[in-house]
Parts: sequence; structure tokens; C-alpha cells
Amino acid sequence: MRPGGPHDKIGESTPPSARFQLLPESTHSSVSSNLLRMSRESSGVFKDQKHHAGVSLSTKDVDTGAQLVAGLTSTLHPDEALRIRRKIDRHIMPMMCVLYWIQFMDKTTLGSAAILGIEEATHLTTNEYNWLGTVFYLSYLAFEYPQNLALQRFPVGKWMSINIFVWAVALASHAACKNFTGLLVVRLLLGICEGSITAGFLIVSSMFYTRTEQTLRVGYWFLMNGTAQIISGFISFGTLHINTEGFEPWQWLMIITGIITLILAISFWFFFPDSPTTAWFLTPDERAKAVQRIKENQTGVENKRFKKEQMIEALTDPKTWLFALFSALDNVPNSLTNQQTLIVASFGFSPLQTTLLSCVPGVVEILTIFTGVRLAARRPNSRAYVGAAYFVPAWLGILLVNLLPWSNRTGLLIGQFLTGVSVPGFVLSLSWLNSVTAGHTKKIVTNAIMLSAYCIGNSAGPFMWKTQYKPRNHVPWAVIGACYVTCPILLLVIRAVLVRENKIRDAQPVDDEEEYIIERITEDGKRVEVKVDKEFLDLTDRQNRDFRYVL
Repeated sequence: MRPGGPHDKIGESTPPSARFQLLPESTHSSVSSNLLRMSRESSGVFKDQKHHAGVSLSTKDVDTGAQLVAGLTSTLHPDEALRIRRKIDRHIMPMMCVLYWIQFMDKTTLGSAAILGIEEATHLTTNEYNWLGTVFYLSYLAFEYPQNLALQRFPVGKWMSINIFVWAVALASHAACKNFTGLLVVRLLLGICEGSITAGFLIVSSMFYTRTEQTLRVGYWFLMNGTAQIISGFISFGTLHINTEGFEPWQWLMIITGIITLILAISFWFFFPDSPTTAWFLTPDERAKAVQRIKENQTGVENKRFKKEQMIEALTDPKTWLFALFSALDNVPNSLTNQQTLIVASFGFSPLQTTLLSCVPGVVEILTIFTGVRLAARRPNSRAYVGAAYFVPAWLGILLVNLLPWSNRTGLLIGQFLTGVSVPGFVLSLSWLNSVTAGHTKKIVTNAIMLSAYCIGNSAGPFMWKTQYKPRNHVPWAVIGACYVTCPILLLVIRAVLVRENKIRDAQPVDDEEEYIIERITEDGKRVEVKVDKEFLDLTDRQNRDFRYVL
């Protein structure tokens, strides 16, 4: 059955050649907004030469970028587009990278603190320690959908700033916790707040960058997870040498990282943009060009109105659930984040050696993500193939950890580090889903589902690591191996589904007769009609039959 086209967006049986007019709410505004007029006869809707009645729509139904680029007929010169992109890169990429580094470092402080004595100081059992890892993702899961709704309703940068501030306070509060209950509360708060970050970054990436650029930039800010592991390792190493009476090294770790996070929260509030349509570092002309630059995405910038029909489409779209299943299975092994230092220590390394060796997985993650996203961007339509290929070294690592003799510390360590090579698969899936989903409400719902599945995988993972499986942990490694076999297969299945849909659309006749009109009121009170492109009507990827899925 053919999915709905652009006409389904209107809710009318509209002739293909009809003109769609977007009418203003008030003559006090130079740009039309916020009033829905559906009467064909009384709303002043124009008729074209074929005498087909148009349908007037509210500008709240279209993309915010439509107001900036409506009526533009000139083509953006590649050199100018490159200049705008570089200016955007200079102002938002450093902040995104630093925040992603800090949020991952903050999230993994529990693993670092385990070597620094938090378990003994707070009298944690193995099960309670695992619960602290799980509860973070349970709260993340519970609040992921509300967080995505808030990211649509409120300015993205400001909402993330508030969340960063709250989690900075919660992180520093770890130092005051004396038992499992106190740690449970602050870990809950961390999970609630972090739910806004990856979702917010995916939205920001789609607002400012083309689909190819998103593949690289999502990779760039995600590889800061590896940087976080390195820097966190050195901070932990430094805190080991702090000797203060009544205040242990793990408490200093929480205070130091909390202060860093607090400084970033303040910086985000003042300097991080909410949208290219309002970015403080762009001139009005550059804002229009920044929006025009991403026209090829056919996903627009954003729309602040929640659309129930787009939510339903997201829930009934097979690719939503294929990506979600991949996300859940790929993140069950992510429980290694908090287990890594404990496993390395079990190989016979001292706390000092273990702390320094905890930097190595960070280096592995940086190299694999950087090479993975570069390969995917360089070779068109290769996301699934590149993502699947990086699971092969991870399989080898699992075999080494399970089959080598326990006395072979070097081999076991290499195997342990190889299991982290698979991470580009998840990074590519994030940017891929972002690139193949159109319609702002649909995008925030699919992001919420994808990240909720991420939480489910991360919540389930810690319970694999039970005392009876130590020291070889064969059962957890078997589960991780099964996940790493299934995940690349899922990537290839998603690709096959999207290839099939593209072929169906290619076989359909192209209809270029549709015309979309937005009515503006000039400063002198005159009403002027200007054309707006379909790309900025906030249509979903199913409604817009001109949309093609990148692979």
C-alpha cells in the first residue's frame, strides 16, 4: 500500500495542480504565522488558471525555516555555502564536542570511582553496584519521551542548559553520599538530565547540516566519548594522589567533574544557538542561507507544533522499530563501560596500572569512530556496510577473552580492547536515522524510541555480570557475542528495506505541478505572495514522495 503523499498532509482530496496558501495571523507581523483558515470561499484563497480551489494553511503547520526562505529564487553559491558551514562549525561544534565529552565522563565516574574506593566507602554489594548502573538508564528511559517533547516545545539550547545545570549539581552531590540510597537518588537525576543531550544534539545536527555532513559531525561529537575515557583516566590518576583527611579520592573526582559541568552549563545558556533561524552568530542574511543550505535534506529546520498524525506514522513505520531493535541489542554490551576497570583489574593489574589502562579504550573509540564516519561519508550509501564491518574485530576480541589462558594477561587485555571496535555501528545508526526521517514531530518521536531502546539495552546489560560468573565471565561474553552477530545483520536488513522503498518511489510518476504559496505582509501593509518549497512544509518522509532515503 502506497504511503500518503503531500496531499495527505492537508486532509483534503486536493487536485495535484492546486496552490496552497499560507495566511498570516496579524498585519503587525511581516511574516505569516499562527492562524488556521480552512474555509475555501471566505478566507481569500486564490485560484489558479485551472480554477482549482486552493487550501489555506496556518504557518504553524509548516517549518520555521519556510518563513526565511520563502520567495528565494537564487541558488546558493557553493563557496558561500562552505563559508556559512565553516562559521557554523566554529561556533557550535566545539561546544557540542566538549559537552559530549563531559556528559560521558560524568556518566562513567561510577566506574572510575570503583577503583578509587566508592564501593568500600558506601558499603555497596556487587548487586547494588550493578543497580547504580542500571537505574541511570531506567530514569533515562522513563524521561526520554518527555525530554523529546520539551526539546520540541522549548528552545533547544536553553532546555539543554537547564538539564546540564541540574546534572552538575547531582554529580557533585555524589561526594556527600554515604550509602546506596543516596547514590541511587543522584544517579536517577543524572539519567533524567542526560536524556536531553543526545536527542538535542541529533535535532541540532539536522537543523544546521546536510545529511552527509551529519554523518561526520555526529561522529565527531560522539567520538568525544573516547576522549572522555582518556581524560577521566588521568583525572582519576590525579585524584589517587590527593591525600585529605575525611575526603577520599573518589569524592574529589565527583567534585572536580561537577565543577567542570557547572561551568559548561552556564556557557551553553549564553552561547549555544537554538536554531539557525535565530542563531546569534549569523546575520539575518546568513540565517536565510543557512536554512537554504540544508534544503537538500528535505527535512526542514523545526516545527514547534506537535502533530498527532506524525506520531502515529512514526509508531507504524517499520524502520523505526528496526533501528530501535538494533539500538537495544547494540547497547547490551555497553555495560562494559562500568565493568571495564573491574575486568582489567581482575587480570592482575594494580589500581594504578588499571587507572592508566582505562585510557586505552578511549583511544580505540576515537580511532574507530573517526575512521568509520570518514569511510561512510567518503563512500556514498555505505553506512550499513561500514557499520557491519566494524563488528568483525569485536568478534575476534570476544574469542580472545574467552579462549586464551588466564595467565596470558597481554592477550586478554588486547581482546578486551578489541571488543570496543564495534562502536561506529551505533554512531552511524544515529546519524542514519536522523537522515531518513522527515517531519519534526516524527523525528522527535523516532529519536525518543531509538534512545529508549538504547536505555533498555544499557539497563539490561549490568545484570549479566554476576559474582558466580567471575573471573572468566563466559555467560556475559556469550550474550555480548550474540548481540554482535545480530546487530550487523539488522543494519543490512534496514538497508534492504530502504533500497526497496527508493525503487518504489523511483517507479512512480513525478508530479511537479504542485505550488505552495505563503502570503507575507510587508512593512507598508501590502500583502505579497511568495513561493515556498515543499522541503519546508514539515512533511514526513512518507508524505513527501520526492524524499529519497540515504543508505
